Amino acid sequence: MSTIASYIYILHMKKRLLLFCFTASILTTQAQELYQPRQIKQAYEKQTRAADGKPGKHYWQNGAKYAISINVTPPSRLVKGTETITYTNNSPDTLKTLVIRLILNSHTPTAVRQWPVAPNYLTSGIHIDGYSENGKAVRWEENPKDQITFRQVQLTTPLAPNASMALAFDWHYDLSLESDREGAIDSTTFFLAYFYPRVGVYDDYNGWDMTHFPEAIEFYNDFNHYELNVTVPKDYVVWATGDLQNAEEVLQPTYAKRLASSYRSDAIVNIANAKEVSEKKITKAQTNTWKWKASDISDMALAISNTYVWDASSVIVDDATKRRASVQSAYADSSADFHQMAAFGRHALDWLSHHWPGVPYPYSKTTIVQGFADMEYPMMVNDNTQTDPNFARFVVEHEIAHTWFPFYMGINETRYGFMDEGWATALEYMIGTDDLGTVTEDSLFKNFRVNRWAKNPIAESDLPIITPTSSLTGPALRNNEYGKAALGYLAVKDLLGDELFKKCLHTFMDRWHSKHPIPWDMFYSFNDAAGKTLNWFWDNWFFSNHYIDLALTAVNSSSTSTLNIVNKGGFAIPFTVDVTYTDETTSSFHQTPAVWEKNQQEIQLAIVTPKKIKSVSLRTGIYIDADVSNNKINP
Repeated sequence: MSTIASYIYILHMKKRLLLFCFTASILTTQAQELYQPRQIKQAYEKQTRAADGKPGKHYWQNGAKYAISINVTPPSRLVKGTETITYTNNSPDTLKTLVIRLILNSHTPTAVRQWPVAPNYLTSGIHIDGYSENGKAVRWEENPKDQITFRQVQLTTPLAPNASMALAFDWHYDLSLESDREGAIDSTTFFLAYFYPRVGVYDDYNGWDMTHFPEAIEFYNDFNHYELNVTVPKDYVVWATGDLQNAEEVLQPTYAKRLASSYRSDAIVNIANAKEVSEKKITKAQTNTWKWKASDISDMALAISNTYVWDASSVIVDDATKRRASVQSAYADSSADFHQMAAFGRHALDWLSHHWPGVPYPYSKTTIVQGFADMEYPMMVNDNTQTDPNFARFVVEHEIAHTWFPFYMGINETRYGFMDEGWATALEYMIGTDDLGTVTEDSLFKNFRVNRWAKNPIAESDLPIITPTSSLTGPALRNNEYGKAALGYLAVKDLLGDELFKKCLHTFMDRWHSKHPIPWDMFYSFNDAAGKTLNWFWDNWFFSNHYIDLALTAVNSSSTSTLNIVNKGGFAIPFTVDVTYTDETTSSFHQTPAVWEKNQQEIQLAIVTPKKIKSVSLRTGIYIDADVSNNKINP
C-alpha cells in the first residue's frame, strides 16, 4: 500500500473509531437515562425542575392562608365550620377553575373506596352551606348522585399569575360513628381530620390534582398558614396541629402552668390525671374557644375529649440552637401502653432528629392521641392501643417518621406513595435496630414488612415501584409503598456507606423541603451529591419488574475461590457470603449492591479462602430470597 493510501486508510479507521466511541458514548448515556412520563419531561423542559436534582430556575408553587373556625358539641357528632382562604397563584398560568377538595365525602354510600366499610362508617358527607369568591356569594349546587372527594369550581373571575383571591365557606358534616383515620373514638372523644374544604394542589407537572380519596391514598397539599379556632363545651380539652395561643384563657391556672413547664422539661409531666379529669377541674368557662396557629405546614388535624388524661414532655431536637419540641399524649387511662407514649414519642423525636434522617424535627410539637387508625398527620398521631408495648413504640416511631416524609418534604403521596411510606418504613427499621437490636428488628421487619410480597408470585408483587399509587390497589399498593421501597432505600444506604448516604439524603431534603419533590428530583439529587450517576441502581430498583432471588450456581475452590452467582429475581441487593471450612471455622464476606453495577444478571465473585471449604452459602437477611434452595453449595 502506498504512503498516501496508508494515510487515507489510517484517517478512515480513526474516523470509524471516533464514530464508534461517540456512538458507544451515546448508547451508554441513553442506557443510564431514567424513564420519565411525558408530563415529567415537560417539567424539565420548562426548567421548573433541573437535571441535577435542584428546583429549576422557573420552579413555583402555590399556597394559601386559612382562617378556620369550627364548633363541636359532643355527644352530638355534628361539626359546623366557617373559613376564609386567601389563595395565591404563583404559577405562570391564569386559573379559570379551582379544585376544592371535599375529602370527607369518602364516607358517602356511593364513594369509591379500596375496601368495604360497615354501615356505621357511612354518613351523608360534607355539606357546603355557603360559598363566596372575593366577598361575592356564589351558588353552590349539591348533587346527591355525584358525591366525590373533590369539586372543580368555575371561577367567576379568573385568577391571574401572581395574584390572590379570597374564598369563604360555611359547611357542616357528621362525624362517622365508626372511627378510623377520623371519627368518633367514643361518645365524647372525637378525632377530626380532613375536616375542612381546601384548595387542591396545582403544580408544574400535573396541573390540578384531581385524584379521588379512596381511603388508601393519602396526602398531597400545599404549604399554608393556618389559624384554627375550635369551640367546645366546658371540660373538653382540644389537641391540634400548631401552637396553642390561649392556654391561660381555656385552662385552669394549675393545668396551664403544668403545660408551660412541660415545654422546658425532659421529664414526663402529667398535665391532667384521671381523677382530675373526672372531677371536671381542667378547663374554664361554660364554652371555650381553643386557638391554634401553624405556618409552613400542609394540613391541620385535632382531637377533643372530656375523659382523656394528658401527659407532656419536651426534648432538644436541634443541638445547634438548643430548640426543644413538645411531646404530648392524650388517652384513656385504661390503656396501659399509652402511659408510656409520651416517653416513646420523646425518644422518637430525639433519635430521628439526631441519627436518621438526622434532620432536626421541623415543628414545635407532636401529639399522640389514642384512636384507631395508626395514622399520621402534621404534628399529630392517631394510634391504636396495643397489648405489646414494644409494638406500640414501633407504630408510633413509624408515624412520627412521617413528619419528614411526606409532611416536611411535601411529597405527592397520591402518586408517589413510596416516597413517604417507603422512607418512613426505612427509618422505622433504622430506629428499631437501635431499640431492639439487629436480630430482633430483622425478624420483626421481615415478618411485618417483607414476607407479604417476597415469596408471593402473583403479578401484582412485581409491578414497578414507580407505578403511580393512584393506579394501584390491594397487595400491589401495600408492597410498593412499604417493604419494597424501604428495601430499595436501605440498599442504596448499603451501596454508598453511611457518610455519603447521609450527605445525599440531606442534599435532597435541604433542596426540597417545603416544596413538592417528585421521584426524579430525589434520584438526581442523590446522583449530584454522590458525584456519580446511580441511575443503574434507580432503574433496577424503582423502574423494573424485579423480585429477590439469588442462586449460587458454582464454586471454584482454592486459596482464592470464585463464586458464580445468578440474579434470577433481578434486584441489586446486598448479601453476605458465608463460608464454612472443613475444620468448622467460618468466614463471612459482605457484598454491597455495587457488585451488580456492571452486570445485574450474573457475577463472578472472588473471595479469599485460605482453608479447605466445606460449604458456601448466600445470606440475604431482610432481603428475603424467594427460593433459598439454590443458595448453598458443598464443593
